Amino acid sequence: MFIKLNDRVYLNTHKITRIKIDEVQDGIRIRFYEGETQVAKSQKFDTVESAQAWIEATFK
Repeated sequence: MFIKLNDRVYLNTHKITRIKIDEVQDGIRIRFYEGETQVAKSQKFDTVESAQAWIEATFK
Protein backbone atom coordinates (compact mmCIF):
# COMPACT_ATOMS: atom_id res chain seq x y z
CA MET A 1 0.00 0.00 0.00
CA PHE A 2 1.25 3.47 -0.83
CA ILE A 3 0.58 6.66 1.12
CA LYS A 4 1.04 10.20 -0.17
CA LEU A 5 3.70 12.01 1.85
CA ASN A 6 3.59 15.23 -0.19
CA ASP A 7 3.01 16.37 -3.78
CA ARG A 8 5.98 14.42 -5.15
CA VAL A 9 6.58 11.54 -2.72
CA TYR A 10 4.64 8.33 -2.12
CA LEU A 11 5.81 5.78 0.44
CA ASN A 12 5.43 2.02 0.16
CA THR A 13 4.14 1.14 3.63
CA HIS A 14 5.14 -2.51 3.24
CA LYS A 15 8.82 -1.54 3.13
CA ILE A 16 8.80 0.93 6.05
CA THR A 17 10.36 -0.78 9.07
CA ARG A 18 10.56 2.14 11.50
CA ILE A 19 8.98 5.56 12.01
CA LYS A 20 10.67 8.09 14.30
CA ILE A 21 9.44 11.48 15.49
CA ASP A 22 12.41 13.84 15.80
CA GLU A 23 12.77 17.37 17.10
CA VAL A 24 15.13 19.18 14.73
CA GLN A 25 16.24 22.80 14.47
CA ASP A 26 13.32 23.92 12.32
CA GLY A 27 10.55 21.96 14.08
CA ILE A 28 9.31 18.43 14.60
CA ARG A 29 9.57 15.97 11.71
CA ILE A 30 8.67 12.34 11.16
CA ARG A 31 11.43 10.19 9.67
CA PHE A 32 10.73 6.97 7.76
CA TYR A 33 13.25 4.13 7.59
CA GLU A 34 13.75 0.96 5.56
CA GLY A 35 16.04 -1.05 7.80
CA GLU A 36 18.90 1.24 8.83
CA THR A 37 18.42 3.68 5.93
CA GLN A 38 16.30 6.82 6.18
CA VAL A 39 14.18 7.02 3.05
CA ALA A 40 11.99 10.09 3.69
CA LYS A 41 10.99 12.77 6.16
CA SER A 42 7.72 14.61 6.58
CA GLN A 43 6.76 18.24 6.67
CA LYS A 44 7.25 20.23 9.89
CA PHE A 45 4.86 19.89 12.81
CA ASP A 46 4.38 22.24 15.77
CA THR A 47 3.96 19.56 18.43
CA VAL A 48 4.69 15.87 18.90
CA GLU A 49 0.98 15.28 19.45
CA SER A 50 0.11 16.72 16.03
CA ALA A 51 2.79 14.50 14.43
CA GLN A 52 1.35 11.43 16.18
CA ALA A 53 -2.17 12.37 15.07
CA TRP A 54 -0.94 12.68 11.46
CA ILE A 55 0.64 9.21 11.64
CA GLU A 56 -2.52 7.65 13.04
CA ALA A 57 -4.75 9.32 10.43
CA THR A 58 -2.46 8.54 7.49
CA PHE A 59 -1.62 4.92 8.28
CA LYS A 60 -5.20 3.68 8.85
